[in-house]
Amino acid sequence: MWRREEGTEVRRAVALPVQAPGPFAILSESRIPRVPTEWSPHAHPLHELVWVRGGTLTSRVADRIFTVSEGHGLWMPAGTVHGGQATAGAEFHDAFFAPERTPFAFREPVAITMTPLLESLLAHLARTDLRAAARARAEAVVFDVLEPSDRQFALQLPGDPRIDPIAGALLDDPGDGRSLEEWARELGTSERTVTRAFRHTTGLSFAQWRQLLRAHRALILLSGGHDVATVSEVLGYAQPSSFIAAFRRVMGTTPGAFFPAADGTVGHVRNPVPGVQNS
Repeated sequence: MWRREEGTEVRRAVALPVQAPGPFAILSESRIPRVPTEWSPHAHPLHELVWVRGGTLTSRVADRIFTVSEGHGLWMPAGTVHGGQATAGAEFHDAFFAPERTPFAFREPVAITMTPLLESLLAHLARTDLRAAARARAEAVVFDVLEPSDRQFALQLPGDPRIDPIAGALLDDPGDGRSLEEWARELGTSERTVTRAFRHTTGLSFAQWRQLLRAHRALILLSGGHDVATVSEVLGYAQPSSFIAAFRRVMGTTPGAFFPAADGTVGHVRNPVPGVQNS
């Protein structure tokens, strides 16, 4: 996962919400972590849907990293071991689904489109005073409107000892600008070996994989209030226009369209980046 931010609170697992009286299919709740929060690897006996507002959530499942930004959620099937990180001040929401009462099943983590209707229904289900009939009606509508997102945004880690040092270094510092040639020389191997290893394990070239990793990190920084110039510098781009073009290639839109505040100067940054002067 990403380097742990200073002041991060580490928790063992997300606690299950207080159970509603009577039969239920969905339990929902929300909270706002005041500091960056990290959850150690854990699993739940229930399916879990997590989403955030005003920040990002990153989750690692085996050799994949999922980044959840506003408007999207992540469905975690029951029994899936996962860890996570949430930015400070993000509104963290989760809903747990009883497998025996859920009329569908995703076999692996899936990004979910969090429509206003779906969010409203899940907020409604967070109430503990709902009568059984009202709860059942709301749950039925949730099952009707809950759908996978068109964009499944995940970063596949190599899991190959020949190139894992590259992945580890870039997770620690996405702005590391060492070239393919430099990495091959440092690892005592050939550029061709590094290229083939990335293609075989991730389906991407080294350059494509690094660009995708930087897009994941950019979502976290932009949601934390950093402007494009700062994020561009942190991620190792020569100039903001290069970062904007790279972000568009991965995300299909510009950082300003994704996070309107990123276009201008931000007076208050929720999650400062060490060693970078915020403009």
